[in-house]
Amino acid sequence: MGIVQVVLFGIIATMLYLIVKDVARPFAFFIIFVASLVILFAVINEINAIIQLIYRLGQKASVHHMYIDTVLKIIGVAYITELGANVTKDAGLSSVASKIELAGKIFILLLAIPIVTSVVELILQFVPVNGDMIFEQR
Repeated sequence: MGIVQVVLFGIIATMLYLIVKDVARPFAFFIIFVASLVILFAVINEINAIIQLIYRLGQKASVHHMYIDTVLKIIGVAYITELGANVTKDAGLSSVASKIELAGKIFILLLAIPIVTSVVELILQFVPVNGDMIFEQR
C-alpha cells in the first residue's frame, strides 16, 4: 500500500466516522480504531526496510548492536504510545490518553538507562580521579 492509498483510506475512514458518529458513536469509534490498525499494518514493510537499513549503517559505523536495538525500541515505544493516545483521544478520553503518554515517557526513560549509563561512564573516564579541576583557575 503506497502513501496515496494510505491517505485515501484515512480520508475515507474519516468521512465514514463523521457520517456515523451522530448515529452510532461506538461503531464510529470502531471505524477509526480499525482504520488506525490497517494503516499501521500497511506500513510495517516500510518500517522493516528502515530497521534493516539502520542495522546495516550501524555495522558499517561499528556501533554496538545494543545501542541500535535500544534506539529502535525507543522509537517503537514512541510510535505505539502516540497511536494509542490518539485513538483514545478520538474516543473522547483525553485523561486516559495523557496517562498513556506518561507511561510511554516512563518506558522510554527506562529503555534509555543503558545509553545514559554508558555516556556517564565515558565522561567519567575524562574526569580526573584525584579531584583536581579539569581547567585550573589562574
